[in-house]
Amino acid sequence: NWLRGLLSDILVWHRPVPAILIHCDSTAAIGRVQNRYYNGKSRQIRRKHSTMRELMTNGSVTIDFVRSGDNIADPLTKALAREKVWNTSNGMGLRPINK
Repeated sequence: NWLRGLLSDILVWHRPVPAILIHCDSTAAIGRVQNRYYNGKSRQIRRKHSTMRELMTNGSVTIDFVRSGDNIADPLTKALAREKVWNTSNGMGLRPINK
């Protein structure tokens, strides 16, 4: 929100700042964020849930489902085969240095 406000305040930036798109491969996590109420006992998760709900309500963040096989963030979260790492790295825009 702070960055969004800064970009709208400076005169160089003439376009509206689009919502941040979060790709998530967990339908359960998407369902929990879209659910209005959090029924868990952890205060930290409750705080994060209410923050995400607020960001989604004011249009700062949108959440989109992505299949696990198409998730380009997989190399950052788990060990993968070489070809899968290569494909996801290309999907992130990373290129080899020694080409």
